[in-house]
Amino acid sequence: MRLYVILKALAPKLVLIGILLWCYANRLLLRRYGLIPEHSVEPHNVVTASEESIWHDLIQDTLPPGALKPLCALVSAELLGEVVIKSLSLTSIGASLAAVRPGGLWSPTSCTSRFHVAIIIPYRDREKSLQTLMHHLHPILQRQQIDYGIYVIEQTFSKPFNRAKLFNIGYSEALKHNNYSCLIFHDVDLLPLNDRNMYACSQQPRHMSSSINIFRYNLPYAELFGGVSAISAAQFRKLNGFSNRYFGWGGEDDDMYERVKKQRMSITRWPMHISRYTMLSHRKETPSEHRFEQASYTFLGTLCSHTGRKLPVNIGS
Repeated sequence: MRLYVILKALAPKLVLIGILLWCYANRLLLRRYGLIPEHSVEPHNVVTASEESIWHDLIQDTLPPGALKPLCALVSAELLGEVVIKSLSLTSIGASLAAVRPGGLWSPTSCTSRFHVAIIIPYRDREKSLQTLMHHLHPILQRQQIDYGIYVIEQTFSKPFNRAKLFNIGYSEALKHNNYSCLIFHDVDLLPLNDRNMYACSQQPRHMSSSINIFRYNLPYAELFGGVSAISAAQFRKLNGFSNRYFGWGGEDDDMYERVKKQRMSITRWPMHISRYTMLSHRKETPSEHRFEQASYTFLGTLCSHTGRKLPVNIGS
């Protein structure tokens, strides 16, 4: 009887100890597979902006001399907030792209956009994902009244996928076509779930996809800078672009985080309920052999041959 009383008194403490041990074991497993880093304190150069301040932190273009149309409103009246992912059909795809000019270009007709943006998408063998993204993204960009161009940079099959180098090629090609002030680096499998998540650049590099469904809309680790990010053209030049060295999955986004830190910049994030994305199912790429190495700060590198607005490239050289 006395033993029963003692065990009954200790039961809550034993349960608490069990929970703590379970959490600790899970944390070790997450570290083992690279989902969280060894440190858990949020870095001083990562800033989560308040919902009240996000709009005024955006980098805005001024009205050009001789413009016939006034500037668009900073916050478009057409925004819906949360958006629904609709199923694909030929009719709906045609309707969403009807106003898009050849080359993936669009600009408002009733006003002059405050934001001139290139969306750069690295791509290989993901046609269904690309169709879904285009069908979903174009209407959002148009409701945001963005003057934009979408650049799909397609890699050939001779080498493992190099996401970062495709981003560098996209940057170079986009600025040949237009004087974009803002660059959005966008994975093909991520769909935004809130059209108040502006596809525009902030005063500091912005991590746009900090809340993704596969992570239960939580941030896996504070230094994460992958998925979708917004970097101004001036910031991108200062950061010297992405590293070209990461063939295969992973590493290039952490490398970019180190570049941001080295240049004494901050990473901005918007509130989690605005930064929500869903990830389309896909086959995983082979992990990069160099993803755990120290950031290398390589140069943008020599660009290889490519043609058209959807740019097939061979980055094996």
